Formats: sequence, structure tokens, C-alpha cells
Amino acid sequence: MAGPVPRPARVRTLAPGVLRAALVSVLACGALTACGSDEEALRYATDYANHEPLGVVGYPTSESLKITQSLVWRLADGKAEEVQSLAADPDDAKGDVERTARNWIRAFHEGAKGKVTAEFYDEGSVRQLVVVYFHDTGQTKSFTVRLTGRAGEEGWRVAMREPDPKEASATPDWVPRTPGGLGSKTPR
Repeated sequence: MAGPVPRPARVRTLAPGVLRAALVSVLACGALTACGSDEEALRYATDYANHEPLGVVGYPTSESLKITQSLVWRLADGKAEEVQSLAADPDDAKGDVERTARNWIRAFHEGAKGKVTAEFYDEGSVRQLVVVYFHDTGQTKSFTVRLTGRAGEEGWRVAMREPDPKEASATPDWVPRTPGGLGSKTPR
């Protein structure tokens, strides 16, 4: 004689917010064990959880991508001192860097809070030109990220020498209207 037929197990799905939080926790743990600086890794994981992810076109290095993502997050946060901390030469042109950070926040703060795509031009062994597309506002911004220090020992930073508000918010005429329009090659 056959016994009672077992009922199928009930499958539960996680709510999107719970799934995202679990994924961020896993990423944070992995980042904490893989990076040299626990504080830096924790901040990156927290920033990743609190901001819109960056779309990417082209061929960034892991570090040129990281500094670009950090810049977009700092613009979204609207904190000039934190934008300044990403500058390539903060001491050489302190006044220019301070004004540039304020100008960039004034111009791109709203756009940085939404969907953003960064296109990385050419190869990035020591420097890379980046064009950032702020989809919600229709704005674009180009800048250069580069290794700093005599032999690159100071890491990747952002060139910030646009103290004039018009220059800081201007879009170069060669930038395509959509990411990938030039195949991530800078026109010569």
C-alpha cells in the first residue's frame, strides 16, 4: 500500500531589494578580502549599493573605470571636497581644482544621480579620455584620467583644470550624441 503523496515544496522568491542587498553583501565581503584597504573596499561597496551603476562603452582598465565611477558618484553626492580629492594635481593648481569641482557639481549633479554611461577612448595604459553621458539631463562631459606620480605610484586621478564655468560644462564638438558613435576611438 502506498503512503500519502508528498506535497511539492513551496518556492519562495526574494523581493528585488532583498536580492540586491544580498548581492551587495556578497560583493562587499569579496571586495574586503581582495583589496589591501578594508576601508576603501567597504566605501566602494557602499557607494555601489547607494548609486546607479555606471554603463560602460570602450575599453577601460580596472583603475580608469574605478576613478571614473568614483567621480560620477561624487558628482551625484554634490560634495566638492570629495570631487577635489580625485584631482590629478590638487596642490599644483589648488584654486583651479576647487573651482572646477564646484563647476562640475553645479553643471552635472542632477544628471549624475540618474543613468550614466562612460565611454573610454583608446587604450588606457597611462591615460584615457573619458566621455560621460548623463542620460536624464541629456548632458555630456569629457575629461582625462591618468596615472599620477613619477612612475604611476600615486594611482589614477582626474585632470581638473576648468575653472571657467562655461568651459567646465561645454561639450567638445567631436563627441557623438550617443555612446559608441565613434567606436571608442578618439578622432585625430
